[in-house]
Amino acid sequence: MSANIALAVAEELRQRGMSEARPAPPGELGGSGAERRMAGGIGAKKVDVTWSTEESGLILGISIKSINFKDNRTKNYQKNLTNRRGDMLIEAVTLHRRFPYAVLGGLFIFDAGAATDNTPKRRSTFENAHSRFRLFTGRDDPAGRDEQYEAFYFMLLDASSRHANYTLYRVGKHDEKIEFHDMICELVERVAVRNPDFYEYDDGSLRSVNS
Repeated sequence: MSANIALAVAEELRQRGMSEARPAPPGELGGSGAERRMAGGIGAKKVDVTWSTEESGLILGISIKSINFKDNRTKNYQKNLTNRRGDMLIEAVTLHRRFPYAVLGGLFIFDAGAATDNTPKRRSTFENAHSRFRLFTGRDDPAGRDEQYEAFYFMLLDASSRHANYTLYRVGKHDEKIEFHDMICELVERVAVRNPDFYEYDDGSLRSVNS
């Protein structure tokens, strides 16, 4: 599932001016359009969605993680949340150490049941995740904390073999839905702000300053 969503996100980025964004279907970007393994400050790291150039290196990276199944013992989706958060924070540190100006986006996908697994004594996994991840979004300064993401989003996904519905949220705002279009536009705009000598934000897409 995460791989399919990565393909969809990368395709949207290519439509908005990031023509070499990966991953891509076989043959679309020449030899291989697979996810890219990026050199980092504390080791190399495979990144789910990337856009990089020879001039700048990594410009945009998006990390995608998911929790799809309820734990049989606790009957909630909480079990692997701390470990997944740790994985994503290490990824941010690794990439920001090497590419401090890179825009990093995080997308964490939960089964829709994570919003309704609360008990009288415990908040739902979805609400709890907003509290646990809120500190790690909003990196507006290239000199900011390496473990922060420039922008972080949660998705609630209700999917079966016959249908798929989702809702998106900015981390820290569990009662405010946004559209997929909004998420992509926010990331694209951050790229333009971070690279003003090369790109401008133009109605949801990137436009080369020299074009």
